[in-house]
Amino acid sequence: MAEERACCVVSVSGLPDAPTPAAGPWSCSGVVLSRGPGLVLCQGAVFAPFLRDGPAAWAQPRTLRPDALRPRLRLLVLQPPAGTRAPALGLDAPAAPQSPAGGLRQHEARLLALVPCGAFQRALARAFGRAEQWRFGGEPAGDDLRALHWFAWLRVPGLDSPGGGWTARAGAGCLRKGEGLLACGSPFGALCPDLFLNTLSRGVVSNLAGEENALILTDARCLPGTEGGGAFLPSPAGPRLVAVIAASFCWKGAEWVGLTLLCSLAAILRSSTSVLDEAGIAVPPVPGWAGAVQAGSGQDPLAWAALVECGAAWGSGVLLAPRLLLTCQHVVEAGAPLHVTPAPGPGRGRVVFATEESSPFDVAVVELEESVPAFVPPRLADTFLPGEEVSVVGFGALGHACGPSVTAGVLSAVVAVAGRPVMLQTTCAVHGGSSGGPLVSSRSGCLLGIVASNTRDTGAGATYPHLNFCVPITILQPPVARYCRTGDPSAFAALNRAGKGVRAAWRLQRQPGPPSKL
Repeated sequence: MAEERACCVVSVSGLPDAPTPAAGPWSCSGVVLSRGPGLVLCQGAVFAPFLRDGPAAWAQPRTLRPDALRPRLRLLVLQPPAGTRAPALGLDAPAAPQSPAGGLRQHEARLLALVPCGAFQRALARAFGRAEQWRFGGEPAGDDLRALHWFAWLRVPGLDSPGGGWTARAGAGCLRKGEGLLACGSPFGALCPDLFLNTLSRGVVSNLAGEENALILTDARCLPGTEGGGAFLPSPAGPRLVAVIAASFCWKGAEWVGLTLLCSLAAILRSSTSVLDEAGIAVPPVPGWAGAVQAGSGQDPLAWAALVECGAAWGSGVLLAPRLLLTCQHVVEAGAPLHVTPAPGPGRGRVVFATEESSPFDVAVVELEESVPAFVPPRLADTFLPGEEVSVVGFGALGHACGPSVTAGVLSAVVAVAGRPVMLQTTCAVHGGSSGGPLVSSRSGCLLGIVASNTRDTGAGATYPHLNFCVPITILQPPVARYCRTGDPSAFAALNRAGKGVRAAWRLQRQPGPPSKL
């Protein structure tokens, strides 16, 4: 696939006879941007152990030249032999010289410069507030955040090809939330490239921030070592490289968010103009191209979602009518004045009904003071198909700073009691702040339900964003219809009278059995 041909592994090590050899080798993923001349771009943090001035060098606003690193470094770029996906497994592998990397092509490289991406740095500062304790990296402790916006340009003569050109690219400014992406990188870098080189992960654009979308979040699942790999946008003419993986894991406080952080390739190129000019490298313009408009139902789930703030608590909501919104009871339980921010702008609302603490259904009904203009209500589903593709829209993750996020997955289970669906489970990444947001069928565009929670193991203290639970819209539609006809909040009273089977399902507990730890 084109994505795999455009990606590689970058390995950096000190020679044994170097004056101050650093432990290593250190490695990450990279993207081959050009074969005429051979150019590779990767994440700059892989050079951190070799900085003369240590981590303080990342605080500089200017480009770092090769003399900022310790002398006598060896830089290698690893690629699979031409025509093979997994060289060590003997799949269509042509004759190729063996290398210590297990039959991979191995190219010597030299560093042109380490470049900070200013637009990405500014977007990071805006989107990830310090008070929310964001961390990035393979472990909860994270890596040095000062290196996140740094990228490395490598000149690789072994990649030079007569008539070689640049990898097909697309500007991030054309991206839309919910649009499909394909990430390509090598988990664990050079640790075991025979097995993991240039693996693929599919996801969607979850959120966007910064100048011309310099910062991109995707729910494509990546692992440590994929930093520096590429994110590709499908197109009728083939995939186009749109961004570079900056961090594979995100943590918000103690919660694993399950999203991957990307930096727009266009933003990196703009920050690298002087470096490439000095090297005599001309960057061809990106051909004019617009993303394919997906065929669909005309429904816009982003227009249904609203930010719901109640005192210090906040969550999501879904609009069913110009003045009617559903959210979760735990979002509004503080009883403070309610602020609701749908797509057109902020407003106020009042809670007309909230389920009791004892109810298995965590639901609240809010009436807005003013109607949302030109609102097109969602179509409500009446059936659920396990395995169908779905998406969640909500104000988890970056919601406060950048509007609602979109994550995709499948409807993994439909839990029924007495033949009636009472709970939906999905594999979408759901985070704190997503509660009350809409669950949408990617196939039909219909509203399937509202998000109630993700999963937390109280024994281990771990949160699992990809296992979450939603209230089916078929539970909510009849009382909503009665309320719209009568204006009487008692229409929702039946939500407090669920039977034992429904209560046991929402307690995640077998009957009979010990208390669930979830």
